Amino acid sequence: MKKLFVVLVIAAAAFFAGRYSLKRTQQEGSGGRKILYWVDPMHPAYKSDRPGIAPDCGMQLEPVYADQAAPAQPSRKILYYRDAKAPGYKSAKPGLNPETGNELEPVYEEPVPGTVQIPAEKQQMIGVRYGTPEWTEASLTIRASGKVAVDETRIAKVHSKVEGWIERTLVDFNGKYVEKGQPLLTLYSPELLASQQEYLLALKSRDILAGSGMEHVVTHGRSMAEAARKRLQLWDLTDEQIGELERTGSPVKNITLFSPASGYVTARNAYPNQKIVPDTELYAITDMSRVWIVADVFESDMPHVRMGQAAMVKTSYNQGRAFRGRVSYILPQVDPETRTLKVRIEAENPDTALKPEMFVEVEFPSGLGRLLSVPADAVLDSGVKKTVFVDAGNGYLEPRQVETGERMGDRVEIVRGLKAGERIVTSGTFLIDSESQMKAAAQGMGSPHD
Repeated sequence: MKKLFVVLVIAAAAFFAGRYSLKRTQQEGSGGRKILYWVDPMHPAYKSDRPGIAPDCGMQLEPVYADQAAPAQPSRKILYYRDAKAPGYKSAKPGLNPETGNELEPVYEEPVPGTVQIPAEKQQMIGVRYGTPEWTEASLTIRASGKVAVDETRIAKVHSKVEGWIERTLVDFNGKYVEKGQPLLTLYSPELLASQQEYLLALKSRDILAGSGMEHVVTHGRSMAEAARKRLQLWDLTDEQIGELERTGSPVKNITLFSPASGYVTARNAYPNQKIVPDTELYAITDMSRVWIVADVFESDMPHVRMGQAAMVKTSYNQGRAFRGRVSYILPQVDPETRTLKVRIEAENPDTALKPEMFVEVEFPSGLGRLLSVPADAVLDSGVKKTVFVDAGNGYLEPRQVETGERMGDRVEIVRGLKAGERIVTSGTFLIDSESQMKAAAQGMGSPHD
């Protein structure tokens, strides 16, 4: 029995000696170096008091020895300096505590969650490039599709002011170009013929009464002639036609109607032997030297389109030519189906290159003033937040939430979150963001020895 007790004591001593030796080996490592803890080589923020496998990426944990140099830290902002043995004392500058004589130590701003350290070799491997936010005079061009329309203020309708019958049509097809004052048709009107005869009788009466010697009789004769002449003018007889009537002394059976404007015939309702009344629209003549372009502008772009703004109009068949125009009207309602607003542009139309119903492209250049902008590739947009990685020094890249504004080609406006001159990542941001999210997840998971 005594022998068995001795054996058990020896076995227990050997067991505890082995455990002590193993623990000492774990703490000291190879060569007797003291191990402080184990870390994930991909995400150094994860720490453990024992070796094993990293839970976030499955990599073997590596030891950190007491004699190793402290890893480089990001260039963090120093908030103030304090005396570690007298925590109540703070100073804005380094030095000694005048009360205790102790060296003051800096208190840093806490690093942003998700900050990652990527060595220069790895940055080069994944194609990391840097840039800075810059103040620039920015401009924006809003593009929209449009359609050419006639200028409704340049349409002239031709009517006869008397009832009658058309004898001949001198302009007999749609699309024909006519000059102002060009003959359109000849018209027979009994009413107009009677008015001519009345005017001739008034002229004879005026001449007869002029020799009566009585002033009021002479004045009456002149007034009758002037009234008859005025009636003919109101029925659109020209001074030349009335002059011819006075010269010949015979009424004209067929009266000619002339074009009131220059332009293209866009509607024709006049045919030979047709009876017409004052309500009959004989022709519509449209001046196309100036046209309207009705553009469909998305409601999100409307803040950059205003009354009087310049616009450029381009056609699909002649990309090298542009027509200058100006916004003359903005319709007050949005199309509920396309979510666009109708914007009317007035443009000169030399040689009628812009045809009604033609589709065109419209550009609205807009100056945005002085803006802080970065390359568009520098901003990671997840839909919920927008992130830019800022160089914090020593290979550390800090995620920064930003607010963006206008997109200008390959650059985007920064409204909030960055300052001019800060060094930011402009290429390789996707891979950096992936590692940052993994590190943030590991930090959120936590460790009892963090």
